[in-house]
Amino acid sequence: MFLSVFDMFKVGVGPSSSHTMGPMVAAARFLDLMRASPFEFAGLRASLHGSLAFTGVGHATDRATILGLAGFVPDSYDHDRAEAALAAIAETGTVTPEGLPTLQFDPKADLIFDYDNTLPGHANGMILMATDAQGDVILRQVYYSVGGGFVLTEEELAEGKDTNDGPPVPFPFKTAAEMLEMARSSGKTVAEMKRANEIARGCADSFAKGTARLWEVMNACIERGLSTEGILPGGLKVRRRAKAIHDALMAERGMNLNAPHTINDWMSVYAMAVNEENAAGGQVVTAPTNGAAGVLPAVLRYYLDHVPGASESHIEDFLLTAAAIGGLVKYNASISGAEAGCQAEVGSAAAMAAAGLCAVMGGTPEQVENAAEIALEHHLGMTCDPVAGLVQVPCIERNGLGAIKAVSAASLALRGDGQHFVPLDAVIETMRQTGHDMHEKYKETSLGGLAVNVPNC
Repeated sequence: MFLSVFDMFKVGVGPSSSHTMGPMVAAARFLDLMRASPFEFAGLRASLHGSLAFTGVGHATDRATILGLAGFVPDSYDHDRAEAALAAIAETGTVTPEGLPTLQFDPKADLIFDYDNTLPGHANGMILMATDAQGDVILRQVYYSVGGGFVLTEEELAEGKDTNDGPPVPFPFKTAAEMLEMARSSGKTVAEMKRANEIARGCADSFAKGTARLWEVMNACIERGLSTEGILPGGLKVRRRAKAIHDALMAERGMNLNAPHTINDWMSVYAMAVNEENAAGGQVVTAPTNGAAGVLPAVLRYYLDHVPGASESHIEDFLLTAAAIGGLVKYNASISGAEAGCQAEVGSAAAMAAAGLCAVMGGTPEQVENAAEIALEHHLGMTCDPVAGLVQVPCIERNGLGAIKAVSAASLALRGDGQHFVPLDAVIETMRQTGHDMHEKYKETSLGGLAVNVPNC
């Protein structure tokens, strides 16, 4: 099992990795399929199913699909250019992706939200179709957005395809138990093993630049969130709060207010800044998803700004350790809210962040595994029930509390010797089983929980 740090952490656009980035990636893949086809195409159609249909508007799935079919991709997304493209498509009813002719595509007629027919492979399913001049479908592909921006065709999903095939890696652990055994036998840390795996698949120089860029984008997202006021889009009229909280915290610095709990406010405000940016459709990094994108950057920023002796030279180790844990969760359970509820998103993010923090604060591999276990265990059963289908309530505050739990988990693990009662593998399997048993209305459909018990206006 190998999942690159650049698969786990992807630069993209809000508000959702599975509902925004995934459909955009799927559309890009379909355009590539069309370019390789001998057929002559005249038009496009798309249908959204399951969670992509139920919460698609709130998650901007329609916009993402339209823009994806017009040739946009998450990594290079430009908001102003996207807005201009959407206006042009609405006016002309056509898209002109690079390398293909002008294609008929009227979003009002050719993009269908199918609430009645779910697809068998995953809760996040979509069908993309290309038509000939007579309007007959001559190319069709089913895609599943399986969480964190990962996309598989129905054939790839059925085959259990590894999304990152390549040469063998020196430390191919697929469980936490294997990870710890390899660490003991090699004398390496989790980050050192993960780095060796990454380098076996690519260039060490480009790897260092890539991880540096990830933190650059994460931190820039925090800074934008801390400096921006206003109302978030979507109709709930949720007010951005990060800037006001940050301003108050800055004003209190140096004052003897006898409020030791304010460190929690710092962690929360960093996370909320990211998720307010995500809710506004800004540039974020999946960590491991957009809905949980604030937890890990908040914990890393907490480490750099508030922990004595912290060093930026440890950022890479933090990300590597976190990615190793995230890979275990994805491989053995899920990071998709539509598949397993928010335990799979914020819970996974907290486990990753706890492991990363524990590692850079000198934790042993056993303590790192314990930190991840504590954080994930205490998110078990968490539902995904966004009000109005928007990644705002309770998602923004939930990231703040996820960051606090992550730091607490790392601290508890560092107070011990790594020996503990419940292994991480058992918690990951429990999360998988819980997600399987969880009622569909609590898995990113906005048909239960807070989504139906809180007024939408």
